Amino acid sequence: MLSKYGQVSASVTRYRFPVLAVMGVLVLGLVYSFDPSTTYVFPPCPFHAVTGFYCPGCGSLRATHELLHGHLTAAVGLNPMMILSLAYMALLLSLRFYRNSDRALRFLQNPTHVRFYLGLVLLFWVARNISVYPLSLLAP
Repeated sequence: MLSKYGQVSASVTRYRFPVLAVMGVLVLGLVYSFDPSTTYVFPPCPFHAVTGFYCPGCGSLRATHELLHGHLTAAVGLNPMMILSLAYMALLLSLRFYRNSDRALRFLQNPTHVRFYLGLVLLFWVARNISVYPLSLLAP
């Protein structure tokens, strides 16, 4: 709730993380329980449905399902960029909670490194839509 000065009240801030954590566990439980490749619980990728091209996120839901079941190679085969992104986010979170992480965190959040990562995502997006043998392996 916003106070009369436009600030978020302490009670909302206090419960934000637990509510997000419970929601995340529920969503992961849903992804664990239902296989996105065989059930219609989850909608298909709208970008792929409209254009016929794969977006950088195509296959992420199926890869998450495979990861939750312990199949790392299948997850990498579905979306290797998601696995790289998860490793990057895990590194950022671990540095965030580590005591002396300011220098390392500034290194990872440097605008140059963020631009490099976004460029890598764009390169992945283009490469997975090229139907030449080594690059065709990137399609889900």
